[in-house]
Amino acid sequence: MKYFSITTGLLVLLTTSQTGFAQTLATQQCLEKPGGQVWVNGAEFVMGDDSLYREEGPAHRVSLSGFWIDAHEVSNAQFANFVAETGYLTVAERAPDPADWPSDAAKDLLKAGSVLFTAPKPGQQATNWWSWVPGTNWRHPDGPNSSLDGREHYPVIHVAYEDAQAYANWAGRSLPSEAQFELAASSQRNTVFPWDGNDLAPHGQHHANTWQGRFPMENNAEDGHRGLAPVGCFGANDFGAYDLIGNVWEWTSNWYAPEHNPSDSDNPRGPSRQQSLSSVGDSAAVRVIKGGSYLCAENYCLRYRPAARQAQDTGLGTSHIGFRTVSN
Repeated sequence: MKYFSITTGLLVLLTTSQTGFAQTLATQQCLEKPGGQVWVNGAEFVMGDDSLYREEGPAHRVSLSGFWIDAHEVSNAQFANFVAETGYLTVAERAPDPADWPSDAAKDLLKAGSVLFTAPKPGQQATNWWSWVPGTNWRHPDGPNSSLDGREHYPVIHVAYEDAQAYANWAGRSLPSEAQFELAASSQRNTVFPWDGNDLAPHGQHHANTWQGRFPMENNAEDGHRGLAPVGCFGANDFGAYDLIGNVWEWTSNWYAPEHNPSDSDNPRGPSRQQSLSSVGDSAAVRVIKGGSYLCAENYCLRYRPAARQAQDTGLGTSHIGFRTVSN
């Protein structure tokens, strides 16, 4: 599994003694009744970015038809309704097939589970912050002893691509293409971020759930959240959609290639599976995830931007990847 990334999520409540961001949380209102979709007008826009990461280019002009997109990430409550009606079992809840793993694979890797972010302890070298934890899945997002109590309106996590696709099929919708996600996230603005100006936190106000401080050792939680946030805690963008930047990475329908194809410009759908496999030189099927997450920091990742993209193993759900759906 070459492409993956991931975190445990705990909401941090502020006191008046915690200076610097008390005002941010005091005025922050999360959605009380999440749900619904918003309309994104068809448009011609510049997709991609040539200024930062190579895989985001070449920037090129594309045209898209209008579409509806979920106002926020699919929540635990919404996913629970799907599971209750269908009896669906996510990839993280199924025991892996030993035939898919090397014969010398660790026993824990052959148990049902998922991957968690584990912050290095003080004095520990920051080299690897991911752990495969048996018993971790969407119902137990922070490990086998955790639960969804109080997290009904948090984004569902530990969902592999096929889990997200299964939900979309059940809902009579689909997963957004990379171009649809980027247009919805950008609000059709010619700025680095989908708000006024090119600052992550203009005038000290955070507009997305990201990591503040030096990753992975220090998270100052200046945005009011240490880890996952409930859906819709930051202001909606120009389309009325929430959290297309930060909080969780989100699955798209596109296979991944390490650069854009400028000729794929009319309602672009990206490369085929075979083209993807050929371009990444790997036997694992990888799709594009978009939006960045609460693990993206200024010293690490920098992918909390509409143009940002990353490859993700389709068979792996993690603690900082979710999804939303679209319809025409």
